[in-house]
Amino acid sequence: MASQPVSKPFQKILDPTKIGTWNIVRRPPVENHSLIQGKPREQNSNAFKTHQFKEGTRLRKALNALTHGKNIFVYHNIRTNQVVYSLTRYLEKNSVLRQLVYHGKKTVPAALRKDMWVPYYSVHFNDSKIGLRAYHLLREFAMQRQLSPPREMITITEQFLDQKRPKSPEEAEKFNEKYSDKVGWLMEKKHRARALMDQKATSVADISAVLAIQEEEIKDGFADGQRGYLTRTARKRRRDARKKEDAKAEEHAARVANLESTLSSAMVDYKIQETEENTAALEGDLVKILWTDVHDARFAETWPERVRHGELDLSRDHVMPGQKPIYGVEVLANEEFKEKTA
Repeated sequence: MASQPVSKPFQKILDPTKIGTWNIVRRPPVENHSLIQGKPREQNSNAFKTHQFKEGTRLRKALNALTHGKNIFVYHNIRTNQVVYSLTRYLEKNSVLRQLVYHGKKTVPAALRKDMWVPYYSVHFNDSKIGLRAYHLLREFAMQRQLSPPREMITITEQFLDQKRPKSPEEAEKFNEKYSDKVGWLMEKKHRARALMDQKATSVADISAVLAIQEEEIKDGFADGQRGYLTRTARKRRRDARKKEDAKAEEHAARVANLESTLSSAMVDYKIQETEENTAALEGDLVKILWTDVHDARFAETWPERVRHGELDLSRDHVMPGQKPIYGVEVLANEEFKEKTA
């Protein structure tokens, strides 16, 4: 009797940037009575739960290492228009709060409310070194603007008074009497704080300026792997650092492989690896920017020619979605924001 041919399992690719919030990643399965802190532990014990939580943190770090630096995800606060930058699709409390500058009472929240932070745009690179450099520049520009703002940003203008003037005629008259001779003065502390926190428009201008700066850096040989003369001590430090990086990479690969085997079954074989969704249609030093509202790109005066614009898909939670499919069109605009037709 002839044996039946064994069908191969269907292979499915998972994007490591999108599965960091899954329960199986945040709380990976650990066998009951596992040896923890020198003793077999029950699932309901505090030691078991703490170990499982720490394993989830290590697994998320291993997943993030696969695409670290190639993606920048930007969120803004729907109430204050504050902007934060993240290297992961989901927001982490410590990373967000570290970016917020104290401008007075109630300007820095005590905790991260994920219902107040919504996706703004995401930036995708082919080279992680260039992506990390852009991330550092964006953080520096945002911090410098808030700690040492240009005077015109915190100066009372006619446009500012038109926005703040009350609708009530009586209140509007009092408002006009108070600010009639104060055009050109510095804003009050509470108004100055709101002006400095509003980074929504300047963030777009920042990413445009950063990409323009990087064009010159790339021409000068940035991130091409070429280094100048290194001393013997520096070469030794570099070798030691590379050994540590290789050991950490092996540890991350083992954790990712273990997760793949946990998710896979006889019918489906899951593979976790970088997908072409983020870097599709990108060659060389091209950059893709995906927008929640593509018209926000007009906050920047100009865009470098290597930039391609697209749209983010709709999302019902706080996690940054992927690219919105538009009938086979990969980008909506390119170069100096020249819109593409279908």
